[in-house]
Amino acid sequence: QVQLVESGGGSVQTGGSLRLSCAASGNIYSGYCMAWFRQAPGKEREGIATIRSRSSNTYYADSVKGRFTISQDNAKNTNTVYLDMNSLKPDDTAMYYCAAVVNLWGRPCPSPRPEEFTYWGQGTQVTVSS
Repeated sequence: QVQLVESGGGSVQTGGSLRLSCAASGNIYSGYCMAWFRQAPGKEREGIATIRSRSSNTYYADSVKGRFTISQDNAKNTNTVYLDMNSLKPDDTAMYYCAAVVNLWGRPCPSPRPEEFTYWGQGTQVTVSS
């Protein structure tokens, strides 16, 4: 079992920045992928960034490329993933979710679709005002 706890959401004005954090605990072994998804009211959940454990392999959706950065802290006993969000726009307003899939062994991160990820955090709201 894996537990994910997000933090860092809030309200900012257009052009502002926020950092989201996702602390993972539990049975994270044998390679895993962590991702950030977001869901705005009335829209489908969108995978916006992924990162493979113990590697620099990342993925970004076109909607956030160049503005958002996903990173991880692999310090001992810490599995935390961050999402640094810059140049925020009102279209970025959504509930942001951290997600994980484990036991990848040598495989890369899967496609950033919700059904590919097993564990989910509770979500954190990001609101960008114009």
